[in-house]
Amino acid sequence: AGYQIVKAGGSAVDAAIAVQLVLTLVEPQSSGIGGGSLMLVWDGKQVAAVDGRETAPAAATDQLFMKDGKPMAFYDGVVGGRSVGAPGTVRALALAHARYGKLPWASLFEPAITLAEQGFIISPRLATLLAKDPYLAKDPEARAYFYQADGSPKAAGTRLTNPALAGVLRTLARDGADAFYRGPIAEAMVAKVHAHPTNPGVLSAADLASYSARLRDGLCFDYRQSEVCGFPTPSSGTLALGQIFGMLESRDMAALKPVQGEQGQLAASSEAIHLYSEAARLAFADRNQYVADGDVVDVPVTGLLDKGYLAQRGHLIGNRSMGVAQPGNPPRALARGRDATPELPSTSHISIVDKSGMAVAMTSSIEDGFGSRLMVNGYLLNNQLTDFSFTSVDAAGLPVANRVEPGKRPRSSMSPLLVFDKASGELEMSLGSPGGSAIINYVGKALLGTQDWGLDLQQAINLPNFGSRNGPTELEQGRTPDAVVQGLKARGHEVLLNEQTSGLQGVQRHADGWLGAADPRREGVARGE
Repeated sequence: AGYQIVKAGGSAVDAAIAVQLVLTLVEPQSSGIGGGSLMLVWDGKQVAAVDGRETAPAAATDQLFMKDGKPMAFYDGVVGGRSVGAPGTVRALALAHARYGKLPWASLFEPAITLAEQGFIISPRLATLLAKDPYLAKDPEARAYFYQADGSPKAAGTRLTNPALAGVLRTLARDGADAFYRGPIAEAMVAKVHAHPTNPGVLSAADLASYSARLRDGLCFDYRQSEVCGFPTPSSGTLALGQIFGMLESRDMAALKPVQGEQGQLAASSEAIHLYSEAARLAFADRNQYVADGDVVDVPVTGLLDKGYLAQRGHLIGNRSMGVAQPGNPPRALARGRDATPELPSTSHISIVDKSGMAVAMTSSIEDGFGSRLMVNGYLLNNQLTDFSFTSVDAAGLPVANRVEPGKRPRSSMSPLLVFDKASGELEMSLGSPGGSAIINYVGKALLGTQDWGLDLQQAINLPNFGSRNGPTELEQGRTPDAVVQGLKARGHEVLLNEQTSGLQGVQRHADGWLGAADPRREGVARGE
């Protein structure tokens, strides 16, 4: 859909809108109009950040996910109306279109409407996730749509039509974003949230009517020959990456070239993973302590990226793993409590460059796989409020930065990036990935591969994933050479081998044009000419 829009003379933003609408239909477990998105746009002059992150309802309190004085079990919070924030994607797409669109708004809905009416084929990934999910079939609308009469999930290769979603999309194409936030579509969302039999939520018609997408400036940091621009708060991604690479800048990462694995594939060396993972531990410790919605909480952004502070943090990286890092004390930081935010992955990423050179990096999400498991009018509602800390104060009584507050945007790990050549100012790359809080390390790996090791973006994406979120050092199961695992254990790392299904997607400038790169771990593809 995106390729067709660009071919028809649409801008990168037009194409991103069409892609997101189709993803609502074909990748419903990950993103859609019932969720939120962070879109980064380069128009040739500046990097703008279009913030479509969900907001907490006005009636939400910091006790939202507490029960009998204790935080709820994660899925007790997720499944049902309690976790649903006011969805921001539709407003964000409209804001981006008003500013950067070339084709008529209604025309961008045609590919998704056609697919919804004529049907699309259930992909292997969607079929696998349907078979695994224990909660989705409890919602009557989702059950009727995704499952057979006997309760078994519809199989890969099945053609699905979605007339309810087609109807919503037709209304939005004709009447604009307002029709999503007021009137029958909005009323149906509110009714669905309140009607959950065991876990109703507090989202109101007023929460939807008052939702606004925000236009922000991109947040940038330098690394080697590049300027890396990403999203400011409520995303924690750019801040964490800025810290990681700020700590690695003084190290000769280029000398730590990838090694050959058993099957001849490239993998990062244990020395490189050691340095990266230790830097990531320190960055995640700070992230969990200080980062939240900067419109509501005073986030010490300049302090966290201060070169002196990062040099001091970087000195903590020794020859052996520190295990768990403690948060630092960046300049201009207020005392904050320890965070208790659960984080699970389900997200989509799109990178697009059009023929005029406009570029988009857009990551969007409904949070957990299939979101709140509430389906209304053919789309799923997010469970994004579980991206807040379940506790509002820590054991010492200090307030947690990312606690639930009315109208606040939950902290995100989404890390859409645009990378520029520092000398020429030219755009070099658009990049991002799904994957919950692991997104930061997925994108970090791709940056390391392209900036330090001379790999093209596809080669960098193909490298086995690695990193730490201030717990064990996580390595990609089945793809990390045993010698690398042993090398890390010898340095005192607690190693966790797990499946790391990144979905890195990107576009990179080459001498003769652009390279589109898609992650072989998921179903994404690159299209262009």
